[in-house]
Amino acid sequence: MGSAHRGAEMSDRSALATAFLAGTSWATATRAPLAGDASARRYERLTNPETGQTAVLMDAPPEQGETVHRFVELARHLRAQGLSAPEILAEDPAQGFLLIEDLGDDLFTRVIARDPTLEAPLYEAATDLLVALRDMPLMAGLDSYGPALLAEKTDIAFDHYVSGITGDDVSETRDRFIDRFGDLLHQTVQGPKVLILRDYHAENLIWLPDRSDLARVGLLDFQDAVVGHPAYDLVSLLQDIRRDVPARIEMPMIARFIEATGADDHEFRTAYAVLGVQRNLRILGVFARLSRDLGKTRYLALMAAVWRHVMRDLEHPAMAGIADLLRETLPPPSSENLARLHPR
Repeated sequence: MGSAHRGAEMSDRSALATAFLAGTSWATATRAPLAGDASARRYERLTNPETGQTAVLMDAPPEQGETVHRFVELARHLRAQGLSAPEILAEDPAQGFLLIEDLGDDLFTRVIARDPTLEAPLYEAATDLLVALRDMPLMAGLDSYGPALLAEKTDIAFDHYVSGITGDDVSETRDRFIDRFGDLLHQTVQGPKVLILRDYHAENLIWLPDRSDLARVGLLDFQDAVVGHPAYDLVSLLQDIRRDVPARIEMPMIARFIEATGADDHEFRTAYAVLGVQRNLRILGVFARLSRDLGKTRYLALMAAVWRHVMRDLEHPAMAGIADLLRETLPPPSSENLARLHPR
């Protein structure tokens, strides 16, 4: 898409946003862009010039495949359980706009950087929220992340990361891996299913110390939530590719979750490692695609961290049947290899 086209598109969206806000009490608010995520969604912070109160405008362009329906449903579901998802202040699902509560700027990452002594308490609070999700009702209509689907979703690592670097057709290797990995997942991630938020990590969690208990953890970017194994979000939290979660945090948090839930220690740790491989393989593929197809090369800087998590998880004894195949197939994220993932 050319720059003129993109500029016109953004101008059109801005006019639609202004029309949306005109029907709310925020029509005269000042607007400033906020950092976005890997999607096509855009965000602005609105400030009331008279009161100083703030809110957030979410712009999710339907023509780019975005929708706000699931975000609204999940936000209301999570709030009904006493959790701090943003309140929905106004909505226009047809045009892809939401006006939501502003939970502030105190992302876990920033709070810990300011005061490292809060690292353990924040991760304890985030882990306790995941413990609580086990006993909360599931929202109807969510997809289930079962073993077969989890295995199939690793295809992106082969189709975009491996092929992007090597230029080879690796479909045969991909299919062989998915078959083996599906068997492993069937053996290790069965059991009770919970709501998993999928992008549950320090840059999507906001510290709200003035609230109590679980409500101290503000939730963002949960619109892609599904139903699945309870270890999935713990992997997302503790195998964080954006910040290095030290073993002195990771190991106690896994133990804290197991103790609080009564999960079988061996089974849970095995599922944690297997889901770590699954999740991080997907991230390798997603970041390769974002760089090659959409020009979002900033994600290449995170590849080394993703790679380290995959290699570490492959050391678990349960991975014996797939470890050699992956080690032989996945090129390391060297600077030379990453250069091949730049836009085509």
